[in-house]
Amino acid sequence: MQRDKSREHFARACHSIPGGVNSPARAFGGVGGEPLIIDRGDGPFLFDIDGNRLIDFVGSWGPHILGHRHPAVVAAIESALRKGTSFGAPTELETELAELVIESVPSIEKVRMVSSGTEATMSAIRLARGFTGRDVIVKFAGCYHGHVDSLLVKAGSAAMTLGTPSSPGVPAGCTKDTLVLEFNDSQAVADAFAKRGGEIAGVIIEPVVGNMGVVVPEPGFLELLREQCTRHGALLIFDEVMTGFRVAFGGAQGRFGIRPDLTTLGKIIGGGMPVGAYGGRKDVMDRMSPVGPVYQAGTLSGNPLAMACGLATLRTLKQTNPYPRLESETKRLCAGLSTAATAAGLPHTVAQVGSMFTLFFHAAKIVNYTIASRCDTKRFARYFWGMIESGVYLPCSQFEANFVSSSHAPTEIDATISAANDVLARVAKDGS
Repeated sequence: MQRDKSREHFARACHSIPGGVNSPARAFGGVGGEPLIIDRGDGPFLFDIDGNRLIDFVGSWGPHILGHRHPAVVAAIESALRKGTSFGAPTELETELAELVIESVPSIEKVRMVSSGTEATMSAIRLARGFTGRDVIVKFAGCYHGHVDSLLVKAGSAAMTLGTPSSPGVPAGCTKDTLVLEFNDSQAVADAFAKRGGEIAGVIIEPVVGNMGVVVPEPGFLELLREQCTRHGALLIFDEVMTGFRVAFGGAQGRFGIRPDLTTLGKIIGGGMPVGAYGGRKDVMDRMSPVGPVYQAGTLSGNPLAMACGLATLRTLKQTNPYPRLESETKRLCAGLSTAATAAGLPHTVAQVGSMFTLFFHAAKIVNYTIASRCDTKRFARYFWGMIESGVYLPCSQFEANFVSSSHAPTEIDATISAANDVLARVAKDGS
């Protein structure tokens, strides 16, 4: 596999961009080496500047559930572009997307568009505090909610990969009201509310974690959060930036039948454009400016190109309903990966919900941050590079979710399983 052009360009990028990347998640710190420089995408494939074609299971970290350059999405962007790129004023498109989100996500009665998932979670936290008049926010170790100061404590995603679960530049005062618990630890939740229930403004959680790899909630855990928040007057916030319209059309809350008070969205609702949103109960959302006193604004919020892209994506998902096939193909892929790892004699476990999955290099079921952190990252790195050389593009970290799109045909799934059989056998032969 040729990588000369990628190496040359990455060296150039390092002179003008910190680390050569505009997000740490794109750096290859967790696997070693240098990132590929991507030229274009088409359906289930990425093509780098060296001309290599790779089966893509990153999907721009989740948004491309329809694959790259879906005709309906491209047509919608082209149509919107003819009218202009941004107006800083209301448009019909933002209302249409808001109405479709409200129709589709069980708990959302009103929604506001922003430009990133981080902006959405930051705003939801501010709103929860403004609505309740309390300060304490509960989060869970390994859950990543963007680079919000108060939430960058024991975060997942690149923070976990790079071994920096908190960050310099975040004053101690910003995190003094953040209470970090272990994911799936029901007793810790009950104890926290028993001790500090009157201080807790809200609980924020990825209902299916994607930022320490895919971690599934244990039966009853989300239900307990709902019950405790209701009992103590706190708001339950589902961070569905990743799971929204991914694990089901109505998100994880639709899949599991739990109604949070606030929901943050991103990724798929922008179809690949920079978009975030937060929404929820009408009485809570009406505390936002200009109706209420809690302030939040954004010059590019509701950008017409992004709204057109998101609308086309959600409408296509609604019309075509790819979810049953996505689920079955993802399960088939996961079964193939597990069979290959077992045949190679590698301790492992596979987690999957909908079209999200992770192959963990650890024998125990991954239920929380503590267990996830014990994964064999050296083996993962060899697996990652072996799959790259075999034409399969995976997230460059053990602690990230993989994504299947509706454009992945059975031939791509079969090719990935075949590649994994060869690669995992070599990983086992090389040792740890």
